[in-house]
Amino acid sequence: MLPSIVTNAWNQVARRNRQVSRILKTEGISGITERARLVAVHKLKPRHMDREVANADVLGADLASPFLPPPYQAKPGEPISVNFVITPAAAGSGGHTTIFRMVKYMMREGFKITVYFYDVYGADHKYYADIVRKDYGVQCEMRDLKQGMDDADAVVATSWPTAYAVYNCRSAGKRFYFVQDYEPHFYSVGANYLLAENTYRMGFHGITAGRWLAEKLSSDFGMEADYFPFGCDSSIYRRDNEGPRNGVAFYARASTPRRGVEIGLLALEVFAQNNPQIDIHLYGGNFSGLPFRFINHGLVTPAQLNDIYNNCFAGLSLSLTNVSLVPQEMLAAGCIPVVNDAEHNRIVLDNPYVCYAPATPHALAAAMESVVKASDFQSLSREAAASMTSGSWDQAGAVVANVIRRSRTSHPKQVG
Repeated sequence: MLPSIVTNAWNQVARRNRQVSRILKTEGISGITERARLVAVHKLKPRHMDREVANADVLGADLASPFLPPPYQAKPGEPISVNFVITPAAAGSGGHTTIFRMVKYMMREGFKITVYFYDVYGADHKYYADIVRKDYGVQCEMRDLKQGMDDADAVVATSWPTAYAVYNCRSAGKRFYFVQDYEPHFYSVGANYLLAENTYRMGFHGITAGRWLAEKLSSDFGMEADYFPFGCDSSIYRRDNEGPRNGVAFYARASTPRRGVEIGLLALEVFAQNNPQIDIHLYGGNFSGLPFRFINHGLVTPAQLNDIYNNCFAGLSLSLTNVSLVPQEMLAAGCIPVVNDAEHNRIVLDNPYVCYAPATPHALAAAMESVVKASDFQSLSREAAASMTSGSWDQAGAVVANVIRRSRTSHPKQVG
């Protein structure tokens, strides 16, 4: 008995050693550290908790017994007050970046903003408040939602876990839901899928990123929703290369399944076989051992990203749910985005310079090759960049601010 136990133990040690050696060879030290991070996250989860929302918040949200939030009684001359409920922000988060763009715009317009952190893991909100101030440049009041919420003209959920917290909150103020993607699609069909989907039945007024989401939430759930147009920061993303280009770019963040990284890498493999002279730029993650030549940029700043785009003919941007900001930023730099052909992408982008292709490796590779071999790429690039001169984040901020301004004059709706 004992020898078999020892033999099995040595076999397991040898197996793990081979696994570590293989990961180091193919992914580098980052592959080891990422796996260690995921193990730590799993170990630190509350017991019996595999979700991003507390069980108590789910149980407290009885959609059959909705709460009617009283309107906020503002004093004469008092600025419009807005409570944003967010999950802790990591530096560089795209979703948080858009939220804080809206926050900063409204602060410039005289709104009083308070950010409340909702975190099921009990993280230190002061640490995340420092990240918001340092990395996002937001200087408003920030609090831990566990300490309660003050009354306000508007209370804004910003993701499906925060929607449960907002639904259960008993403070005054009209309820809004800032929706940037169809979050049930972040999960396989199961509990999290249903929990996310149910938040669209909570009776909040939606403010969505782009028209597709507003139409979907209205048609599928009867949700009232306004939408804001996607913006592009023209102070960063701009065409500043009139010279030759020799690359294609791909946002390769493997931890975000909805960006279709596996399909994208297969498409690049096909593209590289037919176009070995073209540089392939990967950013957003660290890769090694791929079957084609590539430049691995990892995490980059927006300014560095603009430089990458300005050296590329085309950029591969796959969005399997709501479209990302990447295609607009590529266009602004004169880099033609190759995008998977889908209704949600066409509705939101609505730009003639986007190159659509079926979401297969060969079709995407062929689309990139067609851009690289365009007969007059410089003219195409200039026209694509010019098509983005009208879109700014201030326009998006103005839409959001005007929707929330109406909370002073509209009657509150029963939540749920």
